[in-house]
Amino acid sequence: MDSILVKGGARLQGAIPIAGAKNACLTLMPATLLTHEPLTLTNAPRLSDIRTMTALLQSLGAEVASLQNGQVLALSSHDINNHRADYDIVRKMRASILVLGPMLARDGHAVVSLPGGCAIGARPVDLHLRALEAMGAELDLRDGYVHAKAPAGLRGAVVEFPFVSVGATENALMAATLAKGTTVLKNAAREPEIVDLARCLRQMGAQIDGEGTSTITIQGVDRLGGATHPVVTDRIELGTYMLAPAITGGEVECLGGRLELVAAFAEKLHEAGIDVIETERGLKVSRRNGRVNAVNVVTEPFPGFPTDLQAQMMALLCTAEGESVLEERIFENRFMHAPELMRMGARIDVHGGTAKVKGVDRLRGAPVMATDLRASVSLILAALAAEGETLVNRVYHLDRGYERVEEKLRACGATIERVKGE
Repeated sequence: MDSILVKGGARLQGAIPIAGAKNACLTLMPATLLTHEPLTLTNAPRLSDIRTMTALLQSLGAEVASLQNGQVLALSSHDINNHRADYDIVRKMRASILVLGPMLARDGHAVVSLPGGCAIGARPVDLHLRALEAMGAELDLRDGYVHAKAPAGLRGAVVEFPFVSVGATENALMAATLAKGTTVLKNAAREPEIVDLARCLRQMGAQIDGEGTSTITIQGVDRLGGATHPVVTDRIELGTYMLAPAITGGEVECLGGRLELVAAFAEKLHEAGIDVIETERGLKVSRRNGRVNAVNVVTEPFPGFPTDLQAQMMALLCTAEGESVLEERIFENRFMHAPELMRMGARIDVHGGTAKVKGVDRLRGAPVMATDLRASVSLILAALAAEGETLVNRVYHLDRGYERVEEKLRACGATIERVKGE
């Protein structure tokens, strides 16, 4: 099992290209199931999760070709010969549930395994199922699988989510494009990934209004066509690399970054004493003189502070002047990185969904273990600022969401390398 070895203390200087969004690409790929015509995705990230979704779609009969060194995905679902998404693939990645809505809308039946557990807390799929039931689907849960059918096709409905769910919004949105009549999604997620999906579906011929707001209206059509669509910039990778010069000093330009993708996050950086400047190529980030200021953070659905940047922000605040409070409102059990940061000398007190962080002058290198995707990169950020060497173990999590971390950071002056496991 691979590890990442980091020698801290280097100020970072240079530019980091930001990849296409993992969460957007994982949603766009199942959209191929809605059409018999080709769908081409450009600016695709090169990640293990993308390979997992590729394997799932291929198991259903879709054709997926990785072109231009993996940055272009050519998909075709003209011959779907299997409507069962098996547990062996679905358990690896929760986004696999997103094949359910498109298959049901296209062919009127699907059998999809329930996703497995999640290290950062329960993420049930009941909102996905309720939305599809409202659209006329008949669902039977047995033996760990969702057996879904809609013999007469899906029909338009008003679906009001009791709380914001990105995945449920995506599944319902895709299913509604081929439903008979009008579907209205209320309390829908507003994330950039939702907007990106709607834009792609509209290129394919879908009739959608309101993406980016809490109410999305979809007028069903008889069929969808093909499209070529660029995957939106990954706002979580963007925010992560914005923190690299914030925690180490120096100045880094994040190529392809856009402020509207990370506005709430950038506001907190400004409050902490970090300058973020828009350039022609992206966002330039630098730390003002001295230690960063303590700030309080509350995670919220978009456009609030992203839960997927909470762990990384905690790493920065471990070195801040004063006490910060981080409140996690999206997922329970999402402070598993805190004990590992404490191994590096951080002072963190966790009570339920709240963590108090008292900044220290300097973190110290130590062997640590990644517990999930965002925790793994938070430990790398902390290691960049720590005194001595840090060995981050179990970085297979990292490869699910960040491509070529070592190369990108090393190009800016970091002393970082991958240690191959047996």
